[in-house]
Amino acid sequence: MVLKAFRRSVRAENKKLRGGGVWAVFLLIPLLSAAYGTFSFCYNSAAVTQDWAGLWGQHTLYYALFFFAPMAAIYAAWLWRLEHLGHNWALVMGMPVPRPCLFAAKLAAAFRLVLLTQGWMWLLFFGCGKLWARLPGTPPPACLLWALRGALAAVPMLALQLLFSMLCRSFVPPVLLALLGGVAGFLFVSKGWGLYWPYGLPALGMNANQGRDMLGGQALPFAAACLGFTLLFTAAAALLLQKWDVRG
Repeated sequence: MVLKAFRRSVRAENKKLRGGGVWAVFLLIPLLSAAYGTFSFCYNSAAVTQDWAGLWGQHTLYYALFFFAPMAAIYAAWLWRLEHLGHNWALVMGMPVPRPCLFAAKLAAAFRLVLLTQGWMWLLFFGCGKLWARLPGTPPPACLLWALRGALAAVPMLALQLLFSMLCRSFVPPVLLALLGGVAGFLFVSKGWGLYWPYGLPALGMNANQGRDMLGGQALPFAAACLGFTLLFTAAAALLLQKWDVRG
């Protein structure tokens, strides 16, 4: 019964993503990030290794530092926008669907978007490497793995942003929080504390600004941190939905 309700909720959330606005964000933000990263790679040849690893480092530096978290925040805010219009919140709360399913469905829809975004980011990375950087061969398979790992690492951040957007009607505050969180995430990662900050996990997963695997032997703690933060934020949202009429 719960699984059936969850599937219906996921289908409903996916229908919300058919509008053009969110797909404009999907297309343009990784494109802008790729332009910055490629420009930095091509015009800093003395400081950046001129290979695929060096290009990956420059692309993910700008992507993870400035673009990824705000983009995830926009996805989360978009998925809550209809509920915050008019009297729609009362209608949603009256639906015959377990309230935790509503949040879980939004998280699943947001993850789908991020997974597609990571694929688009990787294609831009490959295209920029061949067309502008003129790099030989193809990227190492590890780069694709890091992109997928970044998508998985985004799940706890998405859960937190969905929680923020559930509580706030406006797009702006959650996006600003995400921008600050992403910048702080780089500081946490540089200090070796990336596992303890949800906005630092995508940078770790993608090896942002690095050509080597930043996790090393920390794959299990990394997975535990992603799962733990996701469960924490999802549980908090489910509790609020069950006990409190959230009005934003």
